Amino acid sequence: MPFDQILRGECVETMRALPGGQVDCIFADPPYNLQLRGELRRPDESIVDGVDDSWDKFADYETYDRFTRDWLTEARRLLHKDGTIWVIGSYHNVFRLGAIMQDLGFWILNDIVWRKANPMPNFRGRRFTNAHETLIWAARGPASKYRFNYQAMKALNDDVQMRSDWYLPLCTGNERLKNAHGLKLHPTQKPESLLHRVLVASTQPEDLVLDPFCGSGTTPAMAKRLGRRFVAIERHPDYIAAAQERVDREVRLPDEQLAITPAKREAPRVPFGSFVERGALPAGTTLFDRQRRLRATVTPDGTLVSGAQRGSIHKLGAQLTNAPSCNGWTFWHFERDGVLTPIDILRTEADPLRAAG
Repeated sequence: MPFDQILRGECVETMRALPGGQVDCIFADPPYNLQLRGELRRPDESIVDGVDDSWDKFADYETYDRFTRDWLTEARRLLHKDGTIWVIGSYHNVFRLGAIMQDLGFWILNDIVWRKANPMPNFRGRRFTNAHETLIWAARGPASKYRFNYQAMKALNDDVQMRSDWYLPLCTGNERLKNAHGLKLHPTQKPESLLHRVLVASTQPEDLVLDPFCGSGTTPAMAKRLGRRFVAIERHPDYIAAAQERVDREVRLPDEQLAITPAKREAPRVPFGSFVERGALPAGTTLFDRQRRLRATVTPDGTLVSGAQRGSIHKLGAQLTNAPSCNGWTFWHFERDGVLTPIDILRTEADPLRAAG
């Protein structure tokens, strides 16, 4: 696998030369097939956003679908069994992409609406302003144990669960690459904020990310910054040169800044009895509920005793409150320096990652 390289060539042909089952995540921004409809022209017939007749032109939908099926087939072969793929499109092609992905066996997890903060106006005034694009996020198959960094996405969103509508601006200003004439180098350069969110959501440091339509190099640049490996494919020499220069300028974040906030289900399981064995909460310690209405005593085997009742921290909590279940870690408290403290603090102190989450 040619790690951390931008390969020149047609995407399908180049992908076929790569070994299968090694890619953790794919981000694909395929041709939108706009020229079949010609809907990006202003009333004066000038081209909107740099699209010209040589870009993403296909003779008919059958040809486009065949091309789509070919590159998605290779994408699925290259993915690790637990890998995921992100495919972005507009109304011109996203429905065709989704149908073909399902036909090939991908398991769709979400469709994400990227709502553009600064969309291109509709110059003819005959339609709504096209202010969004759609990302399809899919696992390689229904049995894939795919990665989703839920807690990281929640942290990125002010500790509120991340939704499937993302409000992000188009690529503008200094971020937009220009050619020698001062014009946009690539017509559909994606913003770094979009790739940042995609990679933080579905990968971890040192994962391998593939972009079969590299364009201006947003994916490999963000992969390098976030400590991911990458392989990118592009056929246009001007785009390759600009993307490589962009990647070379990028600086990888220090390792200590790359750790992903773990989801609670990913945190190591620490048995309550281990704290009894180590003396952090020795046998004979009295535990209380938050209001001190209930109490129980810790025994040498890590169970709790309250009168004639005995059980684990969870089972006894449920029994004493007549509840179907109980999270004993948050229900039971012990006295520390005169303050009633939940026993869950012991797990936090034992696991720095849990404390960070």
